Amino acid sequence: MVEKHIVSAFDEDIENIQSTLMKMGGLVEKSLFDASEALVKSDLVLAKLVRENDRTIDELEEEINAQTARLIALRSPTATDLRDALSFIKIASNLERIGDYGKNMAKRSLVMKPSSINEQGCRSLRRMTKDVIVMMNNGLDAYIRKDVNLAESVILQDQDIDQHYNALFREFLTFMMENPKNITTCMHLHFIAKNIERVGDHITSIAEQAIYVATGEYPLDDRPKVDATADIKGNN
Repeated sequence: MVEKHIVSAFDEDIENIQSTLMKMGGLVEKSLFDASEALVKSDLVLAKLVRENDRTIDELEEEINAQTARLIALRSPTATDLRDALSFIKIASNLERIGDYGKNMAKRSLVMKPSSINEQGCRSLRRMTKDVIVMMNNGLDAYIRKDVNLAESVILQDQDIDQHYNALFREFLTFMMENPKNITTCMHLHFIAKNIERVGDHITSIAEQAIYVATGEYPLDDRPKVDATADIKGNN
């Protein structure tokens, strides 16, 4: 009976941390979505709100770390249980960084001036953001369900994000070459696109954690990256 109670208490602790992790994931998703909306609509109020709400995401990461430390100290998990516990900290860290990218997007939307290029670029960035949100939801779902196939598909989805970033990079570079007056706006847009591309990398890390928790091993192959901007940068 005592052993059964201990197992039950451990499972409850795991569920509580997972619940906090999913809450954090929901707030991060909202941060990305709101930041992209603020960008497209030049909504300064929403942009400021995104920046302010980032504190809550940071606090949830701290809470997850504290809950996990307490779990390890009191329950002394081993093997699979220990993988679960350690993954909480790593995924919370990835989500916190994604939240920072959402905050950075909002920050740049506060200083960008309306223009036709700005409007066109922001719509493209919103589509890219929606893609990474879908990718993040799949990554977290794969983690909770310990679904290796879904996690592997998330890792492959990162190639689409990379290709979208590459296309935007070339587009912004063309605008800058056509008219030097476009440089400031296009630099802001490029940094936002790069932030979204980095979001994809962090989601890939979450998917890798899902595979590790489910199998005890990380994916053997290096994640595929499609960065066609390197050659262009090197030739400038």
